[in-house]
Order: sequence, then C-alpha cells, then structure tokens
Amino acid sequence: MAFNPINWLLGLFSLDIGIDLGTANTLVNVRGKGIVINEPSWVAIDKRTRIPVAIGAQAKAMVGRAPINIVTLRPLRDGVISEYDITQAMLEYFIGKAHQQSIVPLPRPRVIVGIPSGATEVEKRAVYDAAMSAGARVAYMVHEPAAAAIGAGLPTHDVTGNMIVDIGGGTTEVAIISMGGVVVSRSLRVAGDELDQEIIEYIRSKYNLFIGEQMAERVKINIGSAFPLKEEKIMEVRGRNLISGLPESIEISSVEIREAISSSVQVISETIRDALDESPPEILADLMDNGICLAGGSSQLLGLADRLASELKVRVWVAKDPMTCVARGCGLIFDNMDLYSSFLVGIERDPYSKINP
Repeated sequence: MAFNPINWLLGLFSLDIGIDLGTANTLVNVRGKGIVINEPSWVAIDKRTRIPVAIGAQAKAMVGRAPINIVTLRPLRDGVISEYDITQAMLEYFIGKAHQQSIVPLPRPRVIVGIPSGATEVEKRAVYDAAMSAGARVAYMVHEPAAAAIGAGLPTHDVTGNMIVDIGGGTTEVAIISMGGVVVSRSLRVAGDELDQEIIEYIRSKYNLFIGEQMAERVKINIGSAFPLKEEKIMEVRGRNLISGLPESIEISSVEIREAISSSVQVISETIRDALDESPPEILADLMDNGICLAGGSSQLLGLADRLASELKVRVWVAKDPMTCVARGCGLIFDNMDLYSSFLVGIERDPYSKINP
C-alpha cells in the first residue's frame, strides 16, 4: 500500500470506532469514550428517489405512520446486508454522528464491524465495502460471538474453554472459545425477530387480531418469558380485528406468550446442545465450571437462562449489559490489537498500525 500523507495525518486525529451492525439495533463504540450511539437499525426513504429522510430512532418512530411517499425499512436481515446503498447511508450517518467531537471535520476512522460467524464471503465483502464507502480509513471485521465474549469479559486466551451465546435480533451466534481461537461455532438465523413474528401469528390465529411488529416487540419485552414465572403477567394488546376491520384491544397473559415463542426458544436450545455435543470432553469439563454466558438484546428474555440451564444441565448466566457486549468487544480489540488480532476477519492492512498482517 503506497504511503499517503493525507491518510497518515487523518489517522493521527480521527477516531477508532467499533460497530455492532445489528438487524434490530446499531451500537457504536468510540475508543476511549465507550458506547456513544445505540439506535434502531431503521431507515426511512423517499419511495421515488430512495434518498434517506430519517435514520435510527427517528425512522423507527415513523414505522406504520409514514405517508405513502415514504417507506420505512431495516436494511439488514438475519444479521447481513439486504439493502446495500441504504446500509451505506446508515453507516455514514452513524460514523459521522460519532465523529462530531473529533477535531478532524472529515471522518476517516479505523472501524471494526461485527458480522455473523455464518456470513458468506459475499456478505463479508458487502459489510467491508459499505464501511469503506461510508468513510472508514481502514475496516476490520470480527465475528460477533468473539466480540461478544471479549465484551462480556470472558478469558478468551485462557487454556480453559468458555461458551458465549449471542442472541440478537436476526441471528443467534454460539461459540466455544479457548486459547484465542474458536473451537466450535454455530450461526442460527432464529432470534428476536423470529420471536416477534411468532407472537404476531399466535395472536392472529387465536384472537383474529392483527398487531404490528412494534406491538409484538413490546409484548415480548414486557411479558415474554421462556420459563414459568413466579407471578405470571397480563398485558393489554391493541390491533385490528381481522373480521370486523375495526380497532380492538385484548388482554393476553405471559403463559400464552411463552407458548407462542416456545418453538424458537427450543431451536436455540437445540443449537447450543449440538455445539456442546461436538465439543471435546475437556472443554465440557471446563464448561461445567465456567457455565454458558448469554449476550445480545434477546438474551434478556425473562427466564431464558433458567430454561437453558434446566435443559442443558449447565449453569447459564447473562452478561452484564448484554446488549452492548459486541460493541464493547470491538472497542476492546482496538485497545489491544496484538492480543486480539487472531479474531479479526479479512484484515485490511493499515500501514500506520502496529499490526502488520
């Protein structure tokens, strides 16, 4: 790579940014400052020009309420890019927003982006190109479970094995990590979004009531559970009656929602079981001591850790602030690139870094 004095000068003052580019939410971690952005991965675009008119929380607030000339969408599905141009615009917006406090007016940061461990080469290239087009000086990628393990504080370079299960909006990532590498991994495209859809279908089939994604998400957060609760909950749900076509509200219990989402929770449990089944006996012995760490926004589902512990016969615990683990992990990689470089995927050489792949 030819020496570029302008890039070198920008590199002295621009930021190091870690991005958890999630299906449901995008989090941005600025080195030395922590999480500075946590917004929904929604974009509102003009239907005719496809130019974004709102991004993030503002765009999500428009879902189901926008005029006919505006379309609201999520440019990522199942953890990977489905709308390249819109993802690029969203990344450019978030990078620019994170860079507002920098003394360099034009953002040219180093960027680490979390990607699903099951991403194809084409999907990886799309993430890399989108980050570079959005203004990155150099872009790295890291598999989300590895970043989540680092962000959760697991001893990723110890000889003993540790398991991380990162349950986000579009994917569930399972990985067993030991000595700075991944021993076993699984990537499952069943996660928070699938739970929302099951809630929508359950209420539609049982009550002839059609509800939107945002209402389903609120139901999941407020009364959703994977394991019987000490005190079951009830919530009012509002939607459109499919027979009369009129607005209607019903009361639904946490017992019903647990039934609605049970099949997806079971799929996640079986995927973890498959990873355990593939693990060497020595690793299994380590996991009996260390347990299984849950990360990601959907790991906060009530009773999920209890259900998994009951079915897998291993202690299961939820990381501190699980939703930010991937973004925090990306930031920690920048703090010690020499230690964590083995986790980086498709490294783009940066001549001004100590790393020289």
